[in-house]
Amino acid sequence: MAYDFKREFRDLYQPETTPSLVDVPAMTFAAVAGTGDPNEEGGAYSRALELLYAFSYAVKMSKKGTWQPAGYFDYVVPPLEGLWWGGKGAFDGASIADKSALSWISLIRQPDFVTPEVFSRVCEMVAAKKPALAGALSSGALRLVRFAEGPCAQVMHIGPYDDEPPTVAALAAFIVENGLVTDIAEGGESPEGHAATRAFDAEALLAALDADGAVPSVRPHHELYLGDPRKSGPEKLKTVIRHPVRRR
Repeated sequence: MAYDFKREFRDLYQPETTPSLVDVPAMTFAAVAGTGDPNEEGGAYSRALELLYAFSYAVKMSKKGTWQPAGYFDYVVPPLEGLWWGGKGAFDGASIADKSALSWISLIRQPDFVTPEVFSRVCEMVAAKKPALAGALSSGALRLVRFAEGPCAQVMHIGPYDDEPPTVAALAAFIVENGLVTDIAEGGESPEGHAATRAFDAEALLAALDADGAVPSVRPHHELYLGDPRKSGPEKLKTVIRHPVRRR
């Protein structure tokens, strides 16, 4: 049976619909940073997902090729995740006045056998198989990062993405009730102080996130998408909402 991260790490991927605390360990991700409305057809977010899924499935399906990464094991590709913030300050998930002002880092977790060397080789394989992605790959738009989130509060939201604010409000109240503070940086348009425009510095954001397994300075609103909006009705979608926390 293929290894399933969601099954093996239920505390990370299957929380209850009531908030709880969790200490999130170091993990490796393929990541793309961008800005703009995630619903824009053919927009930056859509292109980011194309890169992420092309890479992630190329790693998984290497089992059928002539080369496999050392230590390879069969597994289920983990779910899409997203770190989000807004153009007028840190995004707390409670309100979205303008989706075009959102900035994001989209991620898919990778097995630990995906080292920087494996990452480079798989990128070359994807570029050869999908020439339309070669330019983005050569530009470094896709990056391998490793970081821990550390202490967090999280909750399962069931329903449409646009109905998340009450769930986020319940999560915020839980954090306060437990004597904690939401550790999402305030005062800048993004974790690195960049405005949420198409000119923001994606490379700097990804570099800040890549903390070699430690907790980075970048700790935004985090969502994990367990449902597929193409296959499930919006009322059935499951989204883990996670906020970093610290003691007062």
